[in-house]
Amino acid sequence: MQLLQGFQKFFKERHFNNPTFRFLIAVSGGVDSVVLCELCKQSAFEFAIAHCNFGLRGDESERDEAFVRSLKEKYGVEVFVKKFDTEQYAAEKKISIQVAARNLRYKWFEEIRKTNAFNFVLLAHHLNDSIETMLINFFRGTGLEGLTGISGYSSTHFLRPLLFARRDEIEAFARENKLGWVEDSSNASSKYTRNFYRNDIIPQIKKVYPQVEENLANNLERFQQINQLYQSMLSERRQKLVKYVGFEIHIPVTKLLAYGSIALIYELIKEYGFGEKQVQEVLKLCKADSGKYIANQHYQIIRHRKWLIIAPTVSRHLETLAIEEKDKSVLFAAGSLQFSQMSKEKCKMTTAAAIAQLDAKDIKFPLLLRRWKHGDYFYPLGMRKKKKLARFFIDQKLSKTEKENVWVLESTQRIIWVVGWRIDDRFKITNNTQEILQIELTKLPV
Repeated sequence: MQLLQGFQKFFKERHFNNPTFRFLIAVSGGVDSVVLCELCKQSAFEFAIAHCNFGLRGDESERDEAFVRSLKEKYGVEVFVKKFDTEQYAAEKKISIQVAARNLRYKWFEEIRKTNAFNFVLLAHHLNDSIETMLINFFRGTGLEGLTGISGYSSTHFLRPLLFARRDEIEAFARENKLGWVEDSSNASSKYTRNFYRNDIIPQIKKVYPQVEENLANNLERFQQINQLYQSMLSERRQKLVKYVGFEIHIPVTKLLAYGSIALIYELIKEYGFGEKQVQEVLKLCKADSGKYIANQHYQIIRHRKWLIIAPTVSRHLETLAIEEKDKSVLFAAGSLQFSQMSKEKCKMTTAAAIAQLDAKDIKFPLLLRRWKHGDYFYPLGMRKKKKLARFFIDQKLSKTEKENVWVLESTQRIIWVVGWRIDDRFKITNNTQEILQIELTKLPV
């Protein structure tokens, strides 16, 4: 009864005990997931079962599948089963078998949940699993969050309601309720990291500290509480430090260094795919010249004047759009351009950077809209000499991110407008101009 009460308490505290809720239980056939089914039945929850056959243990995998299918009659619920070619998937993705199996099952569980309108997927991880995770993270190297074990939530719709229960409590419940289950023979092999801790490390520690599991469970709770305080303090500092500018994150260098905290730097950059090894690189950036940066596949951290700017990495693919004379509006990555042609007398002159007003007689269609590239040059309005765009950007004090988002508009291989910045002097309006081509930039909202 104690296990059942703890299970029901999990749902009650989180207000997940709504009688209309439907649950999908991930069932391997082992004692943990079988007990999870029984607990749902005794709690009068509406549920179904999902089983993955990864095809990694030959006849044993088929035995497990057959056992789980038999639970359909026992509980009167629907059982979903899917076979995976796990080894082929792992080879294609160049990942380990364990990671491949995890990716496959979570993706499939979510597909079933959405298709069949289940509220949550229930996973049978328990307290011993969480303790093992904490130890693995500790010896592998981790931050504070890694010492908190397994979370009761895995994304929005995955729940682990047995994290309060020890393995022996779960097995005792199974015996009391005369439940059958199947044993995974691979659990006896210590070649897998988790099994090594479960079968070798923890039993050896028990010889010196018999209460080791209880002590580690208490440590888990302490670390979780400490992490809550830590995250609260981190949130406050992030609000004081970080400024969001569109898709960019701006951090003032002086204020960041004033905290003197490597941990703070790590916490600020980790959600953008940077690890602990990049913390020292960020510290070097703080003392580097403007324009220096570090990058990963998706993000860059750029030193720009008094700031560190974290921004999405821009694709180096050269995008181009041909614009015909009949086109009145063109949509592109940075926004849209509206074209109109009028007589000089009807044109209201402006110096707005987002509007180009050009002598129409000098413009030859089709125009070419593209991202700028190194080597590009033009004659900035008011200048008789050409200037490379790279030098123009330096004069304008553009950040690295701003430079990467600059587009140019060409006519007969000559730049007529650095879009949103400056027109070319060769195409300016003069006393002899009769028709004006006006182009207005509307930037995409950020």
